[in-house]
Amino acid sequence: MIRLIVNFLEWVLKNFYGDRFYPRFFVLETVARVPYFAFTSVLHLYETMGWWRKADWLKIHFAESWNELHHLLISEELGGNKYWIDRFVAHTGALVYYWIVVFIYMVAPRSAYYFMQLVEEHAYHSYDTFLKEHGDELKAQPAPQVAIKYYRSGDLYLFDEFQTAHPPEQRRPKIENLYDVYVAIRDDEMEHVKTMVACQQPNAQTAFTSPHSVNKIALPEGNKATIDMMSGKLPIIKPLVQTPRKN
Repeated sequence: MIRLIVNFLEWVLKNFYGDRFYPRFFVLETVARVPYFAFTSVLHLYETMGWWRKADWLKIHFAESWNELHHLLISEELGGNKYWIDRFVAHTGALVYYWIVVFIYMVAPRSAYYFMQLVEEHAYHSYDTFLKEHGDELKAQPAPQVAIKYYRSGDLYLFDEFQTAHPPEQRRPKIENLYDVYVAIRDDEMEHVKTMVACQQPNAQTAFTSPHSVNKIALPEGNKATIDMMSGKLPIIKPLVQTPRKN
């Protein structure tokens, strides 16, 4: 089911948009933010009801949505949301995907994280292909101001927060032209993939914490190996059968 949902999204983006790259990225980033909203909505509900309290998880998922927001703002500055039909497709898709992910996350959290892993893998490959096919053209264009501000002088605490595979302040992208912007966005998607893989591990409730946490627990070697494997050809990792229980 998870693979089918992602395949449908990929089919729409490929067949409906083709080489209309900026509208395509606008739709992709609008939908890509939605699961993080769904995760935080459910986690807030659990906390309100006194079932489960994980402040680090809320912080990390918010930081992920903040990162995707800036990908979206970059697409908008480049004209991706110019036509009403693209806005309609993006907003309708986001509404539908929100409720699907809320349901999956409440029933099988790891399956929801696997779903988001697949979406981020698709985003990574989309941007990587775009860079390879249009690199020279992109290098000749200036970087949007929203990208310069976000990656160089914005809230870098939140930028570091969603990158759970390494310590804060380790990654600071170079932003000199539009090519650099899309390199940074592509690499962001890889960091999202790594974080989603970490969320699926059996010991995630104890090992998955904010990169800024004073009590940060080092990732077990098994988790590191899984995440490192994702940095290569991005093989699909099967979803884990177990689902985390609320404390």
